[in-house]
Amino acid sequence: MKLKDKVALVTGAGRGIGEAIALALAREGAHIVVNDFDFSSAQETARKIEALERRTLVDGADIADRNQVEALFGRIKETFHRLDILVNNAGITRDGMLLKLTEAQWDQVMAVNLKGVFNCTQLAAAMMSEQGSGKIVNLSSASAQMGNIGQVNYAASKAGVIGMTKTLSKELARFNINVNAVAPGFILTPMTAEVPDKVRDHLIKGIPLGRAGTPQDVANAVCFLVSEDSAYITGQVISCNGGMVV
Repeated sequence: MKLKDKVALVTGAGRGIGEAIALALAREGAHIVVNDFDFSSAQETARKIEALERRTLVDGADIADRNQVEALFGRIKETFHRLDILVNNAGITRDGMLLKLTEAQWDQVMAVNLKGVFNCTQLAAAMMSEQGSGKIVNLSSASAQMGNIGQVNYAASKAGVIGMTKTLSKELARFNINVNAVAPGFILTPMTAEVPDKVRDHLIKGIPLGRAGTPQDVANAVCFLVSEDSAYITGQVISCNGGMVV
């Protein structure tokens, strides 16, 4: 197992891509801090991880709330005494065309998708720098790379994640911390299940590999980036989109 006894925090791990990532890391031997604002979903993910005989810590912190994030990291230190991997997966959408987008929709998305990444990464980097090692993977999106009608707030937040990834890869390299991003395309999750069939079919037609992605596809990319197989890779954005964006 490539991650035997590593400690990983996965935000938004209650369902979809986050759940798949948490389980994939656990299968590789990692103990998982399962964070999700939906605490019951986080507990369900934790039960699946514990069935793999891995340790878990379940937390319902809102990553946009600095005080809650600080409390989360206090629990991590108390329970595991270290953090080897951070996967900033949690994210929300509040879609709308620019001329009708509300300030609240803009602020909500920026708070979770951008400030939340900052909050978790800053505190994780403090722990990892003391250890002299760490792996950080941020979830961006194909929307940040190509734009998407009705998602100006989401696309901007995920483009910001790419900028953070590149900058922090340079800042944290001296501590032996790798910082990379994964940018999923159209992935079959509970969130995308709400997309109308006609829209879904249209999107899939634009994917050269001819299918939508799965949460496991994204989890596989994350597993690579947090393992020692990627020791000389940092500051990169791995597109996981079936060729939709090249």
